[in-house]
Amino acid sequence: MEDMKDIVLEYVIEEYLEDEDEVLTYDSPLISGGIVDSFSMVSLKRFLENKYNITLPDDKATPEAFDTVNNIVALVNEFLK
Repeated sequence: MEDMKDIVLEYVIEEYLEDEDEVLTYDSPLISGGIVDSFSMVSLKRFLENKYNITLPDDKATPEAFDTVNNIVALVNEFLK
């Protein structure tokens, strides 16, 4: 089974990365780095909820929680059953 970090990183690269030469890591700043904006964050949240069959409360889906792949995975893990 693919690691959640790899799944999230791959999704971000495919959906939001415009510069094909840019390299992203699990700690790359997504929101503060300008890769993911507020609209994209909503679609990323929806992807995570559908992929992992969870509900992420809006008050937990903060820019800080979505700023790196590692932060996103930590957030998702809080809500996995």
